[in-house]
Amino acid sequence: MPALNHKRTFISNYLFILPAIVIFSLFYIYPFFKVFQLSLSQWDGIAFKPAAFVGFAHFRDIILRDTSKWWMSMGQAGYITLWALIFQNALALLLALACDKAIKAGTVYRVIFFIPPILSEIVVGLVWWWIYDGNWGLLNQWLTNIGFGHLTHNWLSPSLEEGSRFLVRVLPLTCVAIVHCWKGFGWAFIILLAGLQSIPRNFYDAARVDGADSWQVFWRITFPILIPVIVLVVILTILGSMQGFMLILSMTNGGPYYFTEVPVTRILSSMRDGHFGFACAQSLMFGLILLALSFTQLRISRRVQRG
Repeated sequence: MPALNHKRTFISNYLFILPAIVIFSLFYIYPFFKVFQLSLSQWDGIAFKPAAFVGFAHFRDIILRDTSKWWMSMGQAGYITLWALIFQNALALLLALACDKAIKAGTVYRVIFFIPPILSEIVVGLVWWWIYDGNWGLLNQWLTNIGFGHLTHNWLSPSLEEGSRFLVRVLPLTCVAIVHCWKGFGWAFIILLAGLQSIPRNFYDAARVDGADSWQVFWRITFPILIPVIVLVVILTILGSMQGFMLILSMTNGGPYYFTEVPVTRILSSMRDGHFGFACAQSLMFGLILLALSFTQLRISRRVQRG
């Protein structure tokens, strides 16, 4: 009898988690294996047309033959990520430190700083596209009004006649990176502020009694305790920035000359061209790269924490 009751309890417990298992299998596990299957095939996206098996040819093409576009998109996503890691997270940390000091209207500032992340990326992209526009954009109008008309540009799509190839390539990508940092710093701000508020205040009081100044308090107390939170913010920043899509699609659509294209827009371009198998291979390759970056960051953080 006890064995029967134990068996019923075991079955009833698993029945509770069965819906979650079904949903996870249906929307995560099955799509993953289907994408892997399609990555080994040549398929144009038409359901009634059979896919031709090509093995790992798509992965070979990505690594060896598609370097001019795929790895360029990876590098451009890395450039945006570098901006986010340095400027976005630095701004988020400074603002979190300021709000943690119980300044006046601190709650109001927290709400204001969190507004950009919750806005639609499409709307934000279109608004900033209007600001950056080379003909009637607000940025050019503002520069002209304050006497810097010679600095006006077609910021998102400069032509080769306007400057060097370096300027044409870097300027639009930098403009996109600035908007990405502006929109994304609120998430890092909220996470870092939560980490700061979890630090016991008696640590700071003891340090002040010992005569520590503000820099020593930050470097000896705040920063070491905040390392796990900073690692989390860095990982989320890398994953979020590398997977940027809507903002770039609405601002530049990958132009000019593919100089703002990132891996997700490159995958979309392959799908539009009817190369669904190749797009699936690109997706898997991109996922493996992000996974490797995340694990590398975790290992580095653990070594730093161990001293």
